[in-house]
Amino acid sequence: MSVKTRLFIMMVLQLAVWGAWAPKLFPYMGLLGFTPWQQSLVGSSWGVAALAGIFFSNQFADRTFAAERFLAASHLLGGVALVVTAFATTFWPFFLGYLVFSLLYVPTLSVTNAIAFANLKDPARDFGVVRMGGTVGWMLVSWPFVFLLAGAADVEHMRWIFLVAALVSFALAAYSLTLPHTPPKKAEAGLDALAWRRALGLLATPFVAVLFIVTFIDSVIHNGYFVMADAFLTNRVGIAGNLSMIVLSLGQLAEIGTMLVLGPVLVKLGWKVTMIVGVLGHAARFAVFAFMADSVPVIISVQLLHGVCYAFFFATVYIFVDAVFPKDVRASAQGLFNLLILGVGNVVASFLFPALSARLSAPGPDGTPAVDYTSLFLVPTGMALVAALLLAFAFKPPERAPSEAPVT
Repeated sequence: MSVKTRLFIMMVLQLAVWGAWAPKLFPYMGLLGFTPWQQSLVGSSWGVAALAGIFFSNQFADRTFAAERFLAASHLLGGVALVVTAFATTFWPFFLGYLVFSLLYVPTLSVTNAIAFANLKDPARDFGVVRMGGTVGWMLVSWPFVFLLAGAADVEHMRWIFLVAALVSFALAAYSLTLPHTPPKKAEAGLDALAWRRALGLLATPFVAVLFIVTFIDSVIHNGYFVMADAFLTNRVGIAGNLSMIVLSLGQLAEIGTMLVLGPVLVKLGWKVTMIVGVLGHAARFAVFAFMADSVPVIISVQLLHGVCYAFFFATVYIFVDAVFPKDVRASAQGLFNLLILGVGNVVASFLFPALSARLSAPGPDGTPAVDYTSLFLVPTGMALVAALLLAFAFKPPERAPSEAPVT
């Protein structure tokens, strides 16, 4: 196989580990009887790991270990942690297993990127295709659950979300040892403490501050989608529990198509308008959730907006930072925005939306709690509208658009 194909497979496996459990995490914790604050604490583990991972991988791991060996060790131990999590039915063992997995897995997100960049002859041209393997992996891993989960899955069925993730993690641990050797990197100016301080100092620039605030808001909405969507599809819309992950994976299918057109769209619409469209995609999707929950075809179709939400905002932010920020702080600036998207936004969403769901719940006809999803989904809809208005009236980038279509 060519190097590009081998790296593509690496990305397939890397994101499949995540995609196996992410849509079902909060519904599974509900089955285990965890309280909203316990669910929030588990959800915040990912944010803690994102914060630790940024500094650990950038400042220590990638300067000390060969990247492919670090990847192999992390996924081997992470797979063990997933098995522990799968068979834990009380809170503290579950929380500790999931926390250990998070601390091991999150740094590998940047390590796989580093391996790809180090071994591609033309990263600017080829990385987008390689990274698309992750989207493919997230989609593919949803299919086994059609057979592993029942229509109304219980705890015994649902633990497979972690067991499948563990199997993929073990497979990636072995596969990592076959990847091209990627030796430790030497210290670079863009990764030192001074670069981090300079990147933080850029927040004094008005357009950077506005983008930082909007990214925070949108990351809370984005992560909130994964907190709420599966329970909504199964409990309110009536989609079978073993099919809900297939429905959610339509968003990744749309993401592939949207990423392919992102470059020309950026040139035509510019940074600001493209980002506004991405944020309004969230508003539209949650508004449909709020008011059209009785139409199964509409709810399924609106999942395709995920591609717009992700590519037109988050991918655009990454491209914008690379194109506009000073070269010597770009890596650190990317890390700061990634911390918002994977870390801070995840923590806030993990506390905010379970608490809101509990507050907006009342006993249904059969006595079980039923969530007022209309009121619940109006919260992220309003947040998205506020973010879009901030972009429209306060975000003034130094250039309207990239001069030519960036490679995505």
